[in-house]
Order: sequence, then C-alpha cells, then structure tokens
Amino acid sequence: MGLDPKDIERGKVRVRQLKTGKHMMIPIHAELAKTIAASSITDEVFVTTERGAAYQSDASFGNWFSNRCVDAGLKGFSMHGLRKAASWRMAEMGLSIQLIKSITGHTSDSEASRYTREAEQEAMADRAMEIMSLANFSK
Repeated sequence: MGLDPKDIERGKVRVRQLKTGKHMMIPIHAELAKTIAASSITDEVFVTTERGAAYQSDASFGNWFSNRCVDAGLKGFSMHGLRKAASWRMAEMGLSIQLIKSITGHTSDSEASRYTREAEQEAMADRAMEIMSLANFSK
C-alpha cells in the first residue's frame, strides 16, 4: 500500500489506479520534487504510521489523512478531494480534458468533465479570451 521511493523513475511516479488497475507514469511537480530531495526519506514508503510501518490499506491511510485535515482546521476534506481540486486547477489553467485525464487517470471524458464542471467559470473565461486575443483572425 502506498507510494515509495522505488515508484519514482526519471522524474515520474508510477501509480496504479485503484478502480481500473490502469498503470500510469505521472511527472512529479517541481515543488514536490524539491520537497522529496530535501527530505531524509530512507524508509520503504513516504508516509508511515505512528509506529513507522506502511499503511496496510487505502482506508487506513485515508482515515489518517482526514484526521490530519481536521487537525489543520480543514474538517470535511479527504484524499479524494485532492484529485478533484487538481482537476479544477488544471481546468482553470486551460488544460484540455485529454491532458487532465492523463494526470487524473480518468478513462472517460464525461467523468473528467464531472470533476471539472465546478471550476471557476470567470477564471476560465479570462483564460479563453487571453488565448483568443493571441490568435490572428485577419487571415
């Protein structure tokens, strides 16, 4: 259970989608790469239980994460919410559904769209107009 340093290869992390079993290689964000490089991770996994062992199930890790959110004053947040938040941010940046799916692991456009439909409309409209203003329509 969980990601460990052996899952990182060539600046990418190897993950397996829980629902589909699909294997993916996802580039590690530069800020996360800095954090990993600055850490003293020598264990078999990145995040361990209070006893220093790997979490034995997705549910136990999810519960730990939710509890840490509560500790930080973020009651009601979960691991699943990170995926949705990342989807929103990518949509607001103007990434296509295909690019978003390559990170989130969604297999259908409709499922990815369900995650991004609540993205900030105004920010997306600003981005769309910015892109359109760069186009040369006089051709």
